[in-house]
Amino acid sequence: MNTTALSVAGPIRWKHSLAWLTFLAPLFFLSYGWTNHLAAARGVTSNIVFHWESVIPFLPWTIVPYWSIDLMYGLSFLACRTAREVNHHGLRLLSAQCISVVCFIAFPLRFTAQRPATDGLFGGLFDALTSFDLPYNQAPSLHISLLLVIWWVVLRHSTSGWRWVLHAWALLVAASVLTTWQHHFFDLPTGLLAGLLCLWLWPDHGKPPLTIARTSARPRFALWYLLGAVICLFLAMQGDWLMWAGWPAAALALVAANYAWFGADGFQKHEGKQSLAVRWLFAPYRLGAWINSRLWTRRQPAPSQIVDGIWLGRLPTSTELTQQGFDAIVDVTAEFDTPVAGIDHFSVPMLDLAMPSCAVLDQATDAITLANKAADRVLVCCALGYSRSALTVAAWLLRSGRCSDIITAIECIQTARPQIVISTAQRKLLEQCINER
Repeated sequence: MNTTALSVAGPIRWKHSLAWLTFLAPLFFLSYGWTNHLAAARGVTSNIVFHWESVIPFLPWTIVPYWSIDLMYGLSFLACRTAREVNHHGLRLLSAQCISVVCFIAFPLRFTAQRPATDGLFGGLFDALTSFDLPYNQAPSLHISLLLVIWWVVLRHSTSGWRWVLHAWALLVAASVLTTWQHHFFDLPTGLLAGLLCLWLWPDHGKPPLTIARTSARPRFALWYLLGAVICLFLAMQGDWLMWAGWPAAALALVAANYAWFGADGFQKHEGKQSLAVRWLFAPYRLGAWINSRLWTRRQPAPSQIVDGIWLGRLPTSTELTQQGFDAIVDVTAEFDTPVAGIDHFSVPMLDLAMPSCAVLDQATDAITLANKAADRVLVCCALGYSRSALTVAAWLLRSGRCSDIITAIECIQTARPQIVISTAQRKLLEQCINER
């Protein structure tokens, strides 16, 4: 994880940050307290508890890291150095609050164990907590959601030494929600999921998903992914360890949203690397897509040379890229990170099985041209090396004048890599792009 590259030097945005805190602080206490009392008035008794949670010890001293998130909440704004950072950090915290409040109302849960009596300093801190916190507001754990948001913004501006301190303290705070007997285990992964969703909604780079104009229209694929999400959600609702199926359910639902609306931008790939939120939220989908790519290409793992200096193939690992001796890579996947391996790398994200715009296709052909000028061996790749990358190479052959027409360009590629698939829709796209130039 390269957080150094994300850091931005600059002055602390005191007034801007204070304005956000003035808005967020009272909203937090008012909404959190209201949902607590609402659950108490409704007499909520529902809970989700694993039988092994009885071995979790009660550690009174962990009330200190538990309370520390209040201080971290306010100080985290000091890490923000641009107006965008301040706004997105504030919006993430606000989103976490809104998501949690909705869940607390729609699916109220109660903590089941009776906390032991505690005296002294730690007892006083527990008393202060009990004065406004009832045994409700369980899943998703707002503590965990806020912790993730705070951890990420501070991490991006921390030096390597302080990062270890931050990691250690964040783990201690996360563990404290269990050892203070405030939450059951189920609340932690759901809180983490909510926090990642907030990071995805307000990314470090690019447009927030909710502000993206519709860039994709593949309703059939969206429906298939949505169906997969529903099936996984049904499995998760069966309880016990099947609840982990909620993770692929969330991943497939977001992929469906990308195919229905957000397009490749929904994968938040910037300079060849996806955002932290995407790497974790979409992890089940990305793993499945990676396995699928290897199964489809197991009989032809090696790339194919199309013309001098240009090769076409599947997305390699960094090790494969080095072993194959390429000097540059042009990656048109949206769902994977681009392997770098110390060479020139270009990334133009495209959705699998979806039509890119002519502007995106032009960006990809420009990338091949730049790579070809600077390197002797250039790999153009997608997940399989059969469709998106083949379309891109065909467009480049036409644009560079190496082929005079679409049929010749496709035949040139098929001669070297017979498995490629250039659909009728893709041929029409090539014609459209030629006519627009």
